[in-house]
Amino acid sequence: MNRKYLQNSYWAALAIIALLGTSCKKNQVLGVGNYGNFTDTAGTLKSAANFPIGLAAEYALATAPTRYWATVKREASAITFGNELKNSSVLKDNGTYDFTTADAFYNLATSSGLQVYGHTLVWHSQQNTTYYSTIVGSGSATAAPNLLTNGDFETGSGNSFDGWSAFNGSGSFSATTTTGEVHGGSRALKVVVATDNPGKQYTVQFASPLFNTESGKVYKVTFWLKAAANATGAIRLSTQNSTGGNSSYEGDQDVTTTYNQYTWTFTAKDPQTRILLDMGQKANTYWVDDISVVDNAAASAPTGDALVTTVDNAMKTHIQTVVGHYAGKIKQWDVINEPFTDAGALRDNSNTPAGSGIFVWQNYLGRNYAASAFNYAHQADPAAELFMNEYNLETSTAKLNAFVQLANDLKTAGVPITGVGTQLHISIGTPKAGIDNMFIALAATGLKVRISELDIRANPGDQGNFTLTPFTAADQAVMYKYVVWSYFKYVPTAQRAGITIWGVDDPSSWIITSQKKSDLPDLFNADFTKKAAYVGFKQGLQGKTL
Repeated sequence: MNRKYLQNSYWAALAIIALLGTSCKKNQVLGVGNYGNFTDTAGTLKSAANFPIGLAAEYALATAPTRYWATVKREASAITFGNELKNSSVLKDNGTYDFTTADAFYNLATSSGLQVYGHTLVWHSQQNTTYYSTIVGSGSATAAPNLLTNGDFETGSGNSFDGWSAFNGSGSFSATTTTGEVHGGSRALKVVVATDNPGKQYTVQFASPLFNTESGKVYKVTFWLKAAANATGAIRLSTQNSTGGNSSYEGDQDVTTTYNQYTWTFTAKDPQTRILLDMGQKANTYWVDDISVVDNAAASAPTGDALVTTVDNAMKTHIQTVVGHYAGKIKQWDVINEPFTDAGALRDNSNTPAGSGIFVWQNYLGRNYAASAFNYAHQADPAAELFMNEYNLETSTAKLNAFVQLANDLKTAGVPITGVGTQLHISIGTPKAGIDNMFIALAATGLKVRISELDIRANPGDQGNFTLTPFTAADQAVMYKYVVWSYFKYVPTAQRAGITIWGVDDPSSWIITSQKKSDLPDLFNADFTKKAAYVGFKQGLQGKTL
């Protein structure tokens, strides 16, 4: 640490002591009066609280041969996945979903007795922009002529569909006109698969009419699909030419109990092509509707209302696919994450720096995106608690006011919002009055309040290869203690939804690994021993006075 910084801290401490003395316990929050009092490391964090105590964790670290996961299990009652449930981690470039890592992490957590907090559904960062650029920048399938006839299954009589036929008919194919089973128009295809046929998708196969294609040209297929029960790898598409050969195959798609739109692109090999619905792998009841096939190059970008509809459908698909996959399992979600700039403006493409993984939903959908997102999540799991999350609420009054106003507007409109989350990525120098004012404002909404991503930098000036000194260690411990003290003072017991520390050990903190800062912001050292910060945080949970 820089020597001048230490000297300045020393003289500042002496000045504080001279001004405040040591008799007023309330004014010891600056850390001076608590020097050396953070040595009792006995017990665990979760045993010190009557609400969930969480740690943000990463699957790769949790499965590594270190004390990382043992520390998480010992100290926490809940975890938040650092990245594994974010959009770019589960959404693939072709619009399909892969929950392999997230499922493995969920299973590891729950088998260890930990709750999982869902983070995060709608955010401007870490999005699969490769996929979203195809529906916004490269166009929407609805903007180009549909080459497939009767892809909406509207024409036909009884349980037949003009141009369509069963190639392998071990399933039951019928027409449905039931509300909720039809996506658009008045009819949809209903398919009942009685038994599992692992690896034999072709055992239940419904074939479209032939349509004209050009060899070597890329075509985009979109379709809407739902099922009676959520299932992984339940359906795929494939192609054939007029003689039943020269096929191409899509990867197996997951399916949920709500209609979602799926997209697949294939390169034509023949002058005529048909689409096959290969549905025999998983026993279930499926509904399919509104299939289109377009020349991918001819699809123009949607504008106006069509653009809004396209983006809203994409947001709904993502929310309901992810929440539906974990319905009844993950019981709390960050639905909206970081909706505002520090100036309190709703984010859009002009005030949010462009970059890899950036897709600003608000730019297309406006302020109403928040209500839609909460409603879509509630539809996918009516029992889940739903939160809105933001950072810098303790330092930006404009952002705090905008955030609280949106929360109040949603609540007043009857939108199913459960609570609000404050990230609190702060430092030992963060003004404590700002922390107090934030908790007062958040509690006034009447919603539940979470501290969702707490960490405290001890070296905010990033002064070289930082090492904690006894003085700064105590300052960090006091700030952790103060945050909990303020939370307890200003947020009523019934509104306290829990506290999550954003990380475990210092070296794996995002401040070091992502921001490349020199700091020690978390509760555990590199060897997973407990820091003074741990003791300060625990003392706060135990209700010990400042």
